[in-house]
Amino acid sequence: MTLENTTKVIPLKDAPGAKEAWSKPAFVILLWMIVEFIFVTNPLQLSSTIRRICLRLFGAKIGKRVILRPRLRVKFPWNLEIGDDCWIGEGVWIHNQNKVAVSHDVVISQETMITTGSHSHRKDMSLLTRPVNIEAGVWVTSRCMILGGANLGQSCVISPMSVISGSVPAGKVWGSISTAELSDRFK
Repeated sequence: MTLENTTKVIPLKDAPGAKEAWSKPAFVILLWMIVEFIFVTNPLQLSSTIRRICLRLFGAKIGKRVILRPRLRVKFPWNLEIGDDCWIGEGVWIHNQNKVAVSHDVVISQETMITTGSHSHRKDMSLLTRPVNIEAGVWVTSRCMILGGANLGQSCVISPMSVISGSVPAGKVWGSISTAELSDRFK
């Protein structure tokens, strides 16, 4: 018997929609999409102050002295909390259908993606979400992917190109590069 004959295919035309994660009226979502495009995702070097104001206007809790670099994308600002003195790098994508909580003094480097959503791929492809928690002093290096349910412990370092789906202990250097190489690189 082949795998093809024993594995169920979910008809995507019947899959439940993703609008259940919106939690705001459609006009608010549309307005946010326009504001995000013009002022937040804009690749020109607009100030972090403008980005902070726009995110706060739509419900994000953004601390003091937070640096928000160009090309930032935030799906739902009302599900975002960022503490004081954080740096959010260029091209970071926060796809937060559930809450993303970032403590203080955190660096999220270039091209990293944080996503809280997935799908019930064995049942009906309905949306499944879990929050992401990033504790104080964490450094998520470039091009990482942080998945729903992740909890990054205080002052841990996530090495480049890593995928994190669970808990990372405080103070650990964690990721897809060998342990010896990580120890040398992040001393």
